[in-house]
Amino acid sequence: MTQYLCKACRGVLNVKTSIILSATKLNSSKKGLLYLNPELGNYTVTTHPTFQIEEGEEYLINCPICHAHLNSLKYDHLVRIKMIDDKGEEFDIYFSDIVGEKCTFKISGSTVEKIGPDAVKYNKYFDIPEEDKKYL
Repeated sequence: MTQYLCKACRGVLNVKTSIILSATKLNSSKKGLLYLNPELGNYTVTTHPTFQIEEGEEYLINCPICHAHLNSLKYDHLVRIKMIDDKGEEFDIYFSDIVGEKCTFKISGSTVEKIGPDAVKYNKYFDIPEEDKKYL
């Protein structure tokens, strides 16, 4: 079974059929839990009826276990968590913190898998010029 982990405490974030994260709307006190579909490329999000996320809005994403900020400090508008697949291989998973953007990056070493139609917005973060690949 694929596991999703907090990048800070390495606590398991997925339960049954969802990845569970806590979210706070930027510049607001509005907060709640997000249930994300664990299938990469499936952007279904479930929330409690009292916590409606707003299309186009940015959210601060936290680990529900240790409360660490999961928004990337290196890449604007992206969240980073860890994934361990069925074979035990570990990946960095990045996805947008803007509701409605469909982009995911699955990274292992210098291998970058781009998923979703909005991934092109963030290519600048992960595209490595061909002449620089020899240094990896």
